Amino acid sequence: MDEAYELNNYLPLSFKSPKEQEYIAFLWDAFETNTKHEKYQFAFLAYHMLTMSFMYFNIWQIKQNRPEDFEKGLIGFGKDIEKALLNASSPFVFSAVNERSILRFLKLIACDNGMIGTYAKLVDDRNETAHPNGNIFYSTEAALDAKITEILRVVAEIQIHSQPVIEHCFREFLLQNHDSDTREYADDADQIREVLIHGNYLSQKDVEICLGFDIDSLADQPNFANIKALFEKFRFNHSQHED
Repeated sequence: MDEAYELNNYLPLSFKSPKEQEYIAFLWDAFETNTKHEKYQFAFLAYHMLTMSFMYFNIWQIKQNRPEDFEKGLIGFGKDIEKALLNASSPFVFSAVNERSILRFLKLIACDNGMIGTYAKLVDDRNETAHPNGNIFYSTEAALDAKITEILRVVAEIQIHSQPVIEHCFREFLLQNHDSDTREYADDADQIREVLIHGNYLSQKDVEICLGFDIDSLADQPNFANIKALFEKFRFNHSQHED
């Protein structure tokens, strides 16, 4: 069961609002409480909601960092939904869309139809579990553990496909935020926390991608010294947390 908490490494390190933080904490509490009392079916429901939140955060990163691709992904949605998603101020706005439909945005990070079909199967499993059909699909800890292993495999796969988005996000952050006179916060640490981490809902796994960024690839940029200093501050603040 300890394996379940690996999902935390894929969820944001911090959130834009206390309400979002409270929601994720509530889901973890629901998972833990139901597991403790051997209500594994309900523990799965909470874990599935955490997993869908992870997917929303990844899609938000696409929206923020590849807006043109995101707009292309809206083809086929109704005008009201399209407007709501374009103007979304939080990843949780994506919950207004059918979960199977929202998963198709993962095609934008090269998840093929076979992968998305596998992810959609998790939605089907949740639907079967949530409906009053007389079945208890997860009556043992072993059954829940097997499903969690499957979910974490999916999450890790999506994370791998998200790497180019995160690398682009970090590169643009360094290029656009190295000048303390023109950005939101004078202090490097504040700018990193509020604009990079909060703004993009970066997870520990995302941070690990950023830590591997080749800073010398920007050596020909004007003000490279400032860019590198910002990178070094990021690395100093976050490499100590990497295990």
